[in-house]
Amino acid sequence: MSKYSTNIGSLIKELRKKKEMTLKDLSSASNLSVGFLSQLERGMTSIAIDSLEIIAHSLDVELEFFFDFNKKRVEGNQIVRSYNRDAIAITDKIIQHNLSSDTKSYNLYPRLIDIMPFTDNGSYNLQLYSHEGEEFIFVLEGVLTLNIEDEEFTLYPGDSTTFNSTKPHNWKNETNCITKIICVHNPNPFKEI
Repeated sequence: MSKYSTNIGSLIKELRKKKEMTLKDLSSASNLSVGFLSQLERGMTSIAIDSLEIIAHSLDVELEFFFDFNKKRVEGNQIVRSYNRDAIAITDKIIQHNLSSDTKSYNLYPRLIDIMPFTDNGSYNLQLYSHEGEEFIFVLEGVLTLNIEDEEFTLYPGDSTTFNSTKPHNWKNETNCITKIICVHNPNPFKEI
């Protein structure tokens, strides 16, 4: 199976099992909770890029292992056409589209994220996580439930927020329709120094 035909959570689980690591082992190595890692592997939550980088190092792979940056781009082309965006399945509920033609040169990492309805939202406790940097979120369509520390916010189309990513946070779609958001991270974990 190609690593790009599956989602990142499933790929993490596959790598973890190949290394004969338990969720508890990966939790100790990554400093992420067992509950969060379990939700990630089952496609029930998203993950910040720098947290994914910590998991990658814990599993002895590079961050780029989870992404297909080998697609050919026209040299010098800074325009990303809507029909030519990279699409990456973070989980079976979250699809990420890169909004930059060059993911390695800039401080910002902009993405369009499609969040499918989480049909079993009430049956689990959303695990919050934190990471280095700052985050900007803009809701294009649908309704986003955003948790930051002890507060829960409901964002509608046109709503936006900026927050320090070191605060524990996570988001989900509790509706029966797709939610689309623009998410921009700083720093960009792919930037070449």
